[in-house]
Amino acid sequence: MRSTMAVLAASALTSATMATAAVIGPAVAVSPEGRAAGGGTEPVTHEQNDRVPQGARWTQHYFPSSDDSGTELHADVLLPEDLADGEQVPVILSVGPYFSHAGQTFPEGFEQTGPSARFADLIEGADLFERGYAFVMVDSRGFGGSSGCLQFAGPGDQADVRAAVDWAAAQPWSTGAVGMYGKSADAITGLIGNNEDQDALKAVVAQEPIWDLYRNVHSYGVPRTTAVQIPGSYGAIAQIPPLPDDDPRYQANAAYEAEHPECTTREASGYLIGDPESEFWRARDIAALAEGSDTPLLFTQGFLEWNTEAEGMEEFLAHHEGPQRAWLGQWDHVRGNDRLEDGTLAMGREGWFEETMSFYDEHLRGITPSVQYPVYAIQDSTGSWRAQDTWPVVGRSAVVRLGGGRYVDDGYAASEANRYVTRSEPLERPTRITGTPRVALRAEGRGNVMVRLFDVDPDGTAVMFDEQVGVLRSGQTRLDLKSTDWTLAAGHTLAVEIGTVQPETQDLDPLGFGPGSDWIDSPSGEQVRVTSARLDLALDNPADDVPTDGARAPYLDVYLGVRTTTDLPSGPPAFRVPTVIR
Repeated sequence: MRSTMAVLAASALTSATMATAAVIGPAVAVSPEGRAAGGGTEPVTHEQNDRVPQGARWTQHYFPSSDDSGTELHADVLLPEDLADGEQVPVILSVGPYFSHAGQTFPEGFEQTGPSARFADLIEGADLFERGYAFVMVDSRGFGGSSGCLQFAGPGDQADVRAAVDWAAAQPWSTGAVGMYGKSADAITGLIGNNEDQDALKAVVAQEPIWDLYRNVHSYGVPRTTAVQIPGSYGAIAQIPPLPDDDPRYQANAAYEAEHPECTTREASGYLIGDPESEFWRARDIAALAEGSDTPLLFTQGFLEWNTEAEGMEEFLAHHEGPQRAWLGQWDHVRGNDRLEDGTLAMGREGWFEETMSFYDEHLRGITPSVQYPVYAIQDSTGSWRAQDTWPVVGRSAVVRLGGGRYVDDGYAASEANRYVTRSEPLERPTRITGTPRVALRAEGRGNVMVRLFDVDPDGTAVMFDEQVGVLRSGQTRLDLKSTDWTLAAGHTLAVEIGTVQPETQDLDPLGFGPGSDWIDSPSGEQVRVTSARLDLALDNPADDVPTDGARAPYLDVYLGVRTTTDLPSGPPAFRVPTVIR
């Protein structure tokens, strides 16, 4: 289960840690154009305020959102300290809920106001100001110094992103070329920026985003813990009080959520809507809204994510028509540059900031890259990295007939009564399951279903590597599992478990949250008879891989240590996974 307090604590950390997804919506009075810090016009440097990064000068500004809600947005602007009058620089923009002067997710005890250090790692690691870039942080409505009701990823946030891009491009110190940057919540706003199709937005870098809000909160009709945790958690973030020396305009905007409790109530009600076709969720289906978009995109996605899972990713990428670059692999909710305490890179690959800045230089400045980076750098379940021109690469599409079985939808831990398992014949050669596995089944009876895929060693040891749940529908129930990139060794078998939604399992994360069943299901208590089931797989042959630089992500071994089981029911093989010929 995704513990709310652990998620909040993690998201407050910068490099070498994790951050979370974010939230909520609309309204308030505004003023047309911006003004600088403290109501004056003089910029502040590091020598005057040690919260300002070295080599930068800081000002604050206010401007209206692009809808008619009356929302006023607040921006912290960091320019190269030595930028001459009349000189212009490209802008890296981040829009999100974590830029409050008082702290990212809770008051952090600062003695004076100043810009957020959320992306100090980017500023320092990329030598941002020395390279001649501006960095702009805009508070999403309802957060920090922006007024209005929080409305995460909905029409309000979309209006805010439009306004922020236009504002950043129009400033006298801006070349008019804007790139967006973020991780988790502010990676989601980057995807929103892509969808808005603004000429000024030249590139988006998004680490561990959510591709479709509904699928992060509900799984085919089964709510997740996030349906109740997120609105309350981010309602609390929105009510972080300003610092005493914040200017009066900032303080007035920061008080908006506390003065308007209907904001969080309205958002919380939306999260409980179970229908993905509702107006609330359709407006937040980022993958569907990406159709026809073409902003150059560099992103990361962990296939073992427990927070912002790879759901809707393949759909988004199919809809996105612009250049794509990515790091994909076996990690959890981390940044490309994050390191463990011993210095090991969390994703296992060097050069995140170098590649990020090469991407920005190419698309914001027109500079031809001096290094030819892989279009897709991918780490599969063996820990090996490969380069591909696209993802997924499918050597063969397969339809596997699973037959039928019975289970009791009791919601208890795995037993012979509440699940059944179908196994393949041993694989003749190593075979990768990539892309998004899909299941279609017909069943008699009422209740929920959980489908899980296992990689089974000849000695019976099994690792669960993909899963999905849903409410059984009349006729056929279809489920997209999470996108994956898992290689089964020769001699291993693929096992498919179908049964009740099992309760929470052991957490993986050292902070006390992570994967495990985080669904809030309502078991029917009835026996369910599956009359037929089909599994659609995208397969590839690892022998075709083109190796690229990278080490094994440490989290892969953590995952294997917890997700390995020896109690999977045995049985004769019932299907065959086709061989992919080179």
